[in-house]
Amino acid sequence: MSAFNAAASNAMSFVRRGLPENRWAQAAVLVAFWLAGEGAVRLLPIPLPGSLLGLTALLVLLSTGWLRLSRVQRGAECFLSDMLLFFVPAVLAIMDHREFLSLLGVKVLVVILASTVTVMIVTALTVDLSYRWISRHEHRDAVVE
Repeated sequence: MSAFNAAASNAMSFVRRGLPENRWAQAAVLVAFWLAGEGAVRLLPIPLPGSLLGLTALLVLLSTGWLRLSRVQRGAECFLSDMLLFFVPAVLAIMDHREFLSLLGVKVLVVILASTVTVMIVTALTVDLSYRWISRHEHRDAVVE
């Protein structure tokens, strides 16, 4: 296990200080997080998608300061700039299922739009209520002191 810890420490040290500013190298680091998550899900009985586990690990490293945003920002921008390519298979699937271009497709579109709006409204209300709750408690704590 100590060999694993040493390898992980060496890898993190490379990522923290030696990662080049090359966007493709940074994109490779993001892919490595994804693959590490996939590997962990396959080795351990974790009922989560590997990509979610890998990106959660990336978020933890970014949040704790172990990894600076500048070390992966250009790679992430590279993926985001080519995001349309990730949706090409979905567009081709619609062409195979022409029924989505009829009334059924309109019904599916209405359900998707309604659910998206509902999620956005609930999220906005939750954030607003949480902000008010935090502000109220911070104000109380300031008055007590």
